[in-house]
Amino acid sequence: MNENQVINVSELDSKFADEVISYPGGEHLRKCFACGTCTAGCPVSEIDESYSPRRLIRQILFGMRVEVLTSAAIWYCLVCYRCFAHCPQSVNFPDLMRVLRYIAIREKYVTPDIVQRISEIDKRVQILRHDLIKYDVTKQKD
Repeated sequence: MNENQVINVSELDSKFADEVISYPGGEHLRKCFACGTCTAGCPVSEIDESYSPRRLIRQILFGMRVEVLTSAAIWYCLVCYRCFAHCPQSVNFPDLMRVLRYIAIREKYVTPDIVQRISEIDKRVQILRHDLIKYDVTKQKD
């Protein structure tokens, strides 16, 4: 969603937020008051300034179902819980991302091969992170 995008109210899903809230992890969605603390503490937004947990929450609340579920942004979240740790309202954004991913898969907004590729990427990134930390810690001991 860009700043100049026109939102067609007839295309919004007024029940989308309620659906997200009905899943474990979505219960606190409406507590968000858009302070931006989640985005400020997010490691993904540090490398991609267009990524904004706050924006995704607003889109859910506005009922922008298709836009949210087709967005690559729901797959960018590292599920590191830094946003949740800093949220003054205890909105569990990583669990919200899990809910959105589940709905996107269930409703076939993403194909199984994409989900498999994302899982493989996540595993490779975790291996790389592990090896880099291990190397740095080992190097420091020498």
